[in-house]
Amino acid sequence: MSKTNGILGMGYLEDFRQRILQNDYPGFLRIWEEYCYGDEVSGEELRQVLLDAKKADLAKQFGKHVEKGLTLWRKLTDKKYLHEVVKLILDIQNTNSDLLGEVAYNYLKETYGEDPLFQDKLRMLGLRSGGSFQGAISHYELLSHLQKGNYVFHSGGWGTCEIIDVSRIREEISLECDFVVGVKHLSYANSMKMLIPLSKEHFLTKRFGNPDLLEKEAKENPVQVIRMLLEDMGPKTAGEIKDELCDLVIPAAEWNRWWQNARSKIKKDTKIESPKELKDPFRLREEEVSHETTFYKNLEAKLDIAEVTQMVYSFLRDFPETLKNQEFKISLEARIQAVVSTQNITETQKLELFFLLEDLGIQKEYAPIKEAIVKCKNVSELIKSILIVAFKKRTLVLVRSLRKDWEAIFLDLLFNLDQSVLRDYILSELSQGEHAAKLKTRLTDLLIHPISYPDVYAWYFQKILEKKTLPFADKSGKSKFFEGFLILLDHAGSKPDSKDLAKRMAALITAERFKVVRDILQHSSLEEVKEFLLLATKCEILTDHDIKIFYSLAEVAYPSLAKGQKESSDAENIIWTTEEGYFKTQKRIQQIATIDTIQNAKEIEEARALGDLRENAEFKSALERRDRLQAELKFLSDQMNKARILTAKDVPSDSVGVGSIVDCTDSKGNKIRFTLLGPWDANPDQNVLSFQSKFAQAMKGKAVGEKFNFQNEVFIITDIHSFFEKK
Repeated sequence: MSKTNGILGMGYLEDFRQRILQNDYPGFLRIWEEYCYGDEVSGEELRQVLLDAKKADLAKQFGKHVEKGLTLWRKLTDKKYLHEVVKLILDIQNTNSDLLGEVAYNYLKETYGEDPLFQDKLRMLGLRSGGSFQGAISHYELLSHLQKGNYVFHSGGWGTCEIIDVSRIREEISLECDFVVGVKHLSYANSMKMLIPLSKEHFLTKRFGNPDLLEKEAKENPVQVIRMLLEDMGPKTAGEIKDELCDLVIPAAEWNRWWQNARSKIKKDTKIESPKELKDPFRLREEEVSHETTFYKNLEAKLDIAEVTQMVYSFLRDFPETLKNQEFKISLEARIQAVVSTQNITETQKLELFFLLEDLGIQKEYAPIKEAIVKCKNVSELIKSILIVAFKKRTLVLVRSLRKDWEAIFLDLLFNLDQSVLRDYILSELSQGEHAAKLKTRLTDLLIHPISYPDVYAWYFQKILEKKTLPFADKSGKSKFFEGFLILLDHAGSKPDSKDLAKRMAALITAERFKVVRDILQHSSLEEVKEFLLLATKCEILTDHDIKIFYSLAEVAYPSLAKGQKESSDAENIIWTTEEGYFKTQKRIQQIATIDTIQNAKEIEEARALGDLRENAEFKSALERRDRLQAELKFLSDQMNKARILTAKDVPSDSVGVGSIVDCTDSKGNKIRFTLLGPWDANPDQNVLSFQSKFAQAMKGKAVGEKFNFQNEVFIITDIHSFFEKK
């Protein structure tokens, strides 16, 4: 060929694909005509060109010119490509020319002439009647495949089907299919239009015919199943692979663990080409490609130093066996040394490349690494700018052994590194001997300002729960840190960019039936527990159920907080409320404290600007409004401190109490229903009464059948049930 380096090069394929992508049929046809006059032919390239064209929008136009490909077909020697190429030519063609008819007949005769049903099949293909014989070879193979127990794919939406019966007399088959209910019948003629034969080893055959066996294969050898999927179904993205396997083969509950294991093995497979981006598909290569070859191909792309460093590090981590190849090691070392000698390289980049050279094992300890760390003027910034976490850790270890100022560096980095594994190492070094005092001073800053270092605070709080020898790991220290933890939880829960942190913190609190809370409340003072309860109620990420458990645990630690254990005056002062009433009042307090108060302050300033405050009515009115707002805010705030959200457990079952719905009749026989709730939920228009009202107090404690008097009227209670039982 004039353009390609022949069988190895497949130089035209990308040009063809580019024209298909652009839907440029004139351009595609020009390349096709040039291609067909070539001296050499690659069977794989020709097959791939025809396969791509068959799937493209230009297939119908190409059908008029595909016949020229017979010239190339006749030059092929590999029987595999001889068969696949002529089959594709006949699939695409739509001229039904005499030449194509002759080729089709002769090829079928030569290949399948011994078939006892050969002539009948030719008739159905149209080769004997002079009609259309498009797809002659494909259709012949399908007709031969239509046997009981074989599998096919229905392109019209029935999915994978098993042939359960065949009638040659009626020229009809019966199918059981994936996506339709019951047995379906299809004529031979329609079968050739709609069905694709599937071998016994095809992925879809196994998935439909024996999914349990396929699941077993997938768990024992995930790479082999992925290979089968890609070979039979074509390139697939990770999402598309999940669609084909999740729940149909691998149970949904096991999918994430299975895919993580499969993905790590696929990455090391030399036959599967893994995508660089999530949106791109996995592909099955025609031939296996060594990891070294793939690596060098990727390395030859135009990459910056950071990308080269990350690529080499990942490769050496994932494929350490390649280091046994001495020639590969020497070649890679030369490439890295060439990058090191680059003029515009930073101190950090150079250090990372030094680590790579050390990992190559050319020298057991690469001397320039120590030299770079000793001479560095700002080690903290150096470590923070290193991209690879493993290199950060190695640098920290060397700083600890090489530099006298390591303590100050570690104290600075403790709050400024994101990775817990690095903080763990720094903490272990600073918590020893004489360094512990300075560590405690540094942690005191953290305790005072939990919001300044939210991730570090959450991390260290967990550390003192696990290890008793750390600063603030005693009972008093844990209580202090828990208070800050709740403050931080409230803060993180209200910030969109801190939601993940808030979820992790909430999970720590609620784990093992609130074990952390139980342990801390047991050794905290009553005042501390009250403060914890107040802070917990402000955390929006904690559910009402979580808050109730907080209160219950607090009551266990301090029975004086429990219902029934308080003085009667405290019990009488409880303000019962539903969740709706509670949040309504809370919203009103927020409205006063933020919007109303700010607006009032502006009113006062504007009125003050009018002058002569003694005769200034607007100023006096604004001051009066301020007094009303302050009084209302204080009143509601005091009530909120006494509020308790009503639960089903608080409602008595056999007598009238808060939360009861009471049916009664008056002396005239009129039936009336009253609902007794807290003052914030009262609605006289709907007979929802405050439990503190005189009418409610008159029926308090009464049972069904008992009477009570109110304002010279006698009522008889006929039924009592809970507010939480209403529909």
